[in-house]
Amino acid sequence: MTLKQLEAFYWAATCATFAIAAERLHLSVSSLSKRVAELEESLGGALFDRTGHRATLTEAGQGLLPRALALLDAAASIRNDFGLTAGLIGRCAFGVGELSALTWLPRFIAQVRTENPRLVLEPYIDVGAVLETRVDNGELDFAIFAGRSSRQSVLSQPVTQAQFVWVTAPAVAGKYPDLPSMVAGSQPIIALPRSAGTTRLIDDWLLANRIAAVERISCNNWGAIAGMLIASVGIGILPEGWARKLVRQGLLCMPADEVTLTPLTYSFQWRRGDSRPLVNQMLALTSNVVDFQVDAQTPLLM
Repeated sequence: MTLKQLEAFYWAATCATFAIAAERLHLSVSSLSKRVAELEESLGGALFDRTGHRATLTEAGQGLLPRALALLDAAASIRNDFGLTAGLIGRCAFGVGELSALTWLPRFIAQVRTENPRLVLEPYIDVGAVLETRVDNGELDFAIFAGRSSRQSVLSQPVTQAQFVWVTAPAVAGKYPDLPSMVAGSQPIIALPRSAGTTRLIDDWLLANRIAAVERISCNNWGAIAGMLIASVGIGILPEGWARKLVRQGLLCMPADEVTLTPLTYSFQWRRGDSRPLVNQMLALTSNVVDFQVDAQTPLLM
């Protein structure tokens, strides 16, 4: 029995498929399967039931999983205690939304690399619903996105909040006395796809203003949304820091509105039962680094 075999077993047991597990270890599926088979031979019993459409853990496999994780964590601790490594080693695949990528993500990566020079980072950018699925499948070690996970298999820890405000071009705002009248006046709402966390903010605002049906233009890119707003295509919400910057430049304005948008909570999301030091350290670091008030880095929003 070797640590590499235990590592292969851990990922095979906790990922949705052997293919995902192999990708996490940068192995071929056949190499991963060989390591698992060698571990089964050394222990004298099957760890996976392969008779169905998808391999599942046997009773022996379920019993081995927490012990394998403990051994892998102990090995990492020994390396650190003896100074064999500086910080975490291996690979860390994680996910964030585009708003995070445009604000705090560069500082986060810089700090992680300073503290863990041998840890290879693999950031992935997408909307929350996609990130949640990838965390659940084992494709990502963790993700940070709006809201809390609705899945029993994914844990959520709030780390920060972001405040959004309504904005539109001055040419559009000049035609209406307030924001609700713009919507009633058939101005489309330009927003991220409905799977994004900001959708709830918009839906709650519509409900508070008793507005039932509106035209929506969905776009999965914040820069494009800001561009359409500046071009007088419609109305929408932007992070407050960005919005005020564009208002100061005369590109957008904040129409009068009596209903303040609720701050949107962003959470650190990881798989239940994943107690690796990597997850704990990344949670602690993100709690200190995540900040949506940082000015955007894209040329459009400067």
